[in-house]
Amino acid sequence: MSLPQTPKPAKLLIGFFLNDRTLADSVVRKLKAAFSNIDLVSPWFEFDYTSYYTSEMGSPLFRRVLGFSKLVPQEDLADIKLLTNEIELSFTKNTHRQVNIDPGILSPERFVLATGKNFTHRIYIGKRMFADLTLIYRKNSFKTLPWTYPDYAAAPMLDFLWSARKKYLVDLAFSSP
Repeated sequence: MSLPQTPKPAKLLIGFFLNDRTLADSVVRKLKAAFSNIDLVSPWFEFDYTSYYTSEMGSPLFRRVLGFSKLVPQEDLADIKLLTNEIELSFTKNTHRQVNIDPGILSPERFVLATGKNFTHRIYIGKRMFADLTLIYRKNSFKTLPWTYPDYAAAPMLDFLWSARKKYLVDLAFSSP
């Protein structure tokens, strides 16, 4: 019999992408107000893996990922996505999003993104949200999966996530009783 156990708190990572980088400071302020202090900031990544967002948001698109200092309960992911959706909507202009915000949680074993879109590999987590297992951590590195978004599979992003995981493990050690 497997016994229920409380999962470790996770590192909250929130990625966002936009065309107009002058909006970035406003996006960061809103995310910081909602989720706590930021302790990691990725470099800008040019987001050129798909034209899916071009008609709505323009091009080129630029992605940045923020890591938050406060560890979060893993079961909060659906609520976090709902809140980031509200922030995203606050940047809507003429029914077009100016920013796309992707919250995720990093645990020792995996990186999971939240989404409102169902698919075969996504697990329902309540509140009309799904968890997308984006990367797994095994044998000292992140491993992509057949459905991993190309921007999350790119080497610069994997390097950033490796650094975020390293910071998270230190934070986790200091947060344990």
